[in-house]
Amino acid sequence: MKYFPLFMDFTNTACLVIGGGDIALNKTLTLLEASAKVCVVAPQVKSEFSTLFNEGKITLYQQDYSEQQLTGYFLVIAATDEQQINQQIYQDCQQRNIPVNVVDNGELSQFIFPAIIERSPITIALSTDGSSPVLSRILRGKLESLIPFHYGNLATLAKKYREKVKSTFQSVNQRRRFWESVFQGKIADKVFDGKLSEAENLLQNLIAQNQLSQAQKTTGKQQNNPCTDEGEVYLVGAGPGDPELLTFKALRLMQQADVVFYDRLVSSEIQALVRRDAEMIYVGKQCNNHAMSQQQINDQLVEHAKKGRRVLRLKGGDPFIFGRGGEEAEELIKNQVPFQVVPGITSAAGASTYCGIPLTHRD
Repeated sequence: MKYFPLFMDFTNTACLVIGGGDIALNKTLTLLEASAKVCVVAPQVKSEFSTLFNEGKITLYQQDYSEQQLTGYFLVIAATDEQQINQQIYQDCQQRNIPVNVVDNGELSQFIFPAIIERSPITIALSTDGSSPVLSRILRGKLESLIPFHYGNLATLAKKYREKVKSTFQSVNQRRRFWESVFQGKIADKVFDGKLSEAENLLQNLIAQNQLSQAQKTTGKQQNNPCTDEGEVYLVGAGPGDPELLTFKALRLMQQADVVFYDRLVSSEIQALVRRDAEMIYVGKQCNNHAMSQQQINDQLVEHAKKGRRVLRLKGGDPFIFGRGGEEAEELIKNQVPFQVVPGITSAAGASTYCGIPLTHRD
């Protein structure tokens, strides 16, 4: 490991960026996102730097580099077009024990900028030790698709109640099991659906229930857990077969389902993305050859959900177009089973798109 990964609080930390081009601007904006105090030095700068200066976000000196400019800065970024100047900045910083990054030059850099996946307050940094920034960006894209944006809201909610949970459970293992149930259960589902107030109410109830259970341990009384996971059904569209056309939400639900009912048109590549230990049940239909009747499918969805399982109904295309998703939803409503519907790309639109034919066009 050449570079040690370290997260630091850069609030009001003095940082110097030397250079006025696109790369220097990118580094400046990254530092500003971390609430750093940024000074930019360059004889010529892009207009965006002037805008940042006029808005009071940076200090700007339009002049050539000199060693005296390094005084008072915690770290330095050299992003000039002159290799000789970058070399001089590196040597000057070395003598002053100031961490320095010379952009695109690992040999002259004591630190590097990783690819960042931001789900504030969750931050994930990915690095290839500077050997392949393009590969870092590709890997970041893959991670972006696997980590829903609402994870940040989930982390914020957990932070808000962390101390209360800590005071409720004396054992580290108890706290770990509690948070695992929160992050993988109904509370997390509510957060991912954008129902933050409902999620918080569930969390408050769960904490209160555990506090009551702790107080009543000596009496042997048991209370029903108001936050115990109930079953739920996910009616998910798998699209035309290409895994890259799945929605983020579809992929998330596929990876948390306990049992999966899938159609004939769901590709093997998409099936491979389902949680590995999930029970897979084939219910595909062909002319005069139905693996399971529609009523049997409806009944099975209800039955498994009533057992507290997370049930995935995985359909080719979209659940409500050329499918029986509407009938399944009606059955779930009738039996008071909670469910979610996740749209998928239907062949009605997908086929024409792949042929280059827009379904709507002004001409």
